[in-house]
Amino acid sequence: MQPIPTGLIGYGTAGAFFHAPLIAAAEGLRLAAIGSRRVEEISRDFPEARAYENPQDLISDPAIELVVIASPNDTHAALARAALEAGKHVVVDKPFTLNAAEAEALIALAADRRRLISVFQNRRWDNDFLTVRRLIEDGRLGEVVYFEAHFDRFRPEIKQGWRETEVPGSGLLYDLGAHLIDQALVLFGVPRAVTADVMKQRAAAKVDDYFHVVLDYGPRRAVLHASVLVRDPGPRYLVHGDGGSFVKYGIDGQEAALREGKRPGGAGWGEDDPAMFGRFTDADGSATTIDTLPGRYTEYYEGVATAIRGEGDLPVLAQEARDVIRVIEAAQISARERRTVPL
Repeated sequence: MQPIPTGLIGYGTAGAFFHAPLIAAAEGLRLAAIGSRRVEEISRDFPEARAYENPQDLISDPAIELVVIASPNDTHAALARAALEAGKHVVVDKPFTLNAAEAEALIALAADRRRLISVFQNRRWDNDFLTVRRLIEDGRLGEVVYFEAHFDRFRPEIKQGWRETEVPGSGLLYDLGAHLIDQALVLFGVPRAVTADVMKQRAAAKVDDYFHVVLDYGPRRAVLHASVLVRDPGPRYLVHGDGGSFVKYGIDGQEAALREGKRPGGAGWGEDDPAMFGRFTDADGSATTIDTLPGRYTEYYEGVATAIRGEGDLPVLAQEARDVIRVIEAAQISARERRTVPL
């Protein structure tokens, strides 16, 4: 079958470093157009793609079947609605929308127009998360009672751009929180309640740059944490169960490789440094090194292509991404009112 002509809206960090190279590398898709004012950069990086300065012109292009939205968070809902109304399938970068009501409206519109809509939750395909998920699903950890995930960085200076500006959808909770919450929901489902601490820690910060979110799963707790003032990170994942514990340091290298201009599919893509492999300690105290599974971001877009052809399910359902937004909204209320918020 012919590759699906795909149009990408947005050529900032998300569009240029993540979506464009992954779409270009994915079997079943063709990067046919990019909507952005950065026409010279587009022509340099992807000369085969048409450049549209106005996103609406890309959406109106009858040759485009799939529209990918990688624009600022506060534009996601409006652009996704316009694309669906134009008869396109849609992928939206995380976070899906600013609130659950917007997400519900888009889900209903997609169903009405008989079009597919999905959300780019690429860190389901991080090598470390794939390894944690395999261990939990295989039962080696037994009944998991505690899960902790960190996304810590050291960025004491305020970066330029909308993500650190006081606009709707900015801040660390919407950015990295959407990743960690999605991972927890993949593993354990929607929690019973949310307790969160969300704040600004850098003196010049205009938006939240720290969060600590605790998800209540009855006898299980999932702790999700991110900060931009961590020079020496601790474990990326801590998982404890009645069958043992798993500890993993380091972070998947696919983002770093994409930022360096590398393209997916090369030798060693998504593989972990053996020095960073995680450690599993069983109930008897015996420790074993666990080889990290290879990361594979391209699996997301290949799954989208398969779903559009009617040959499989979407790799990320919009309903799942809506639930991530529900947790973010609950975390915001919890932090603001200093209380636990039930879901």
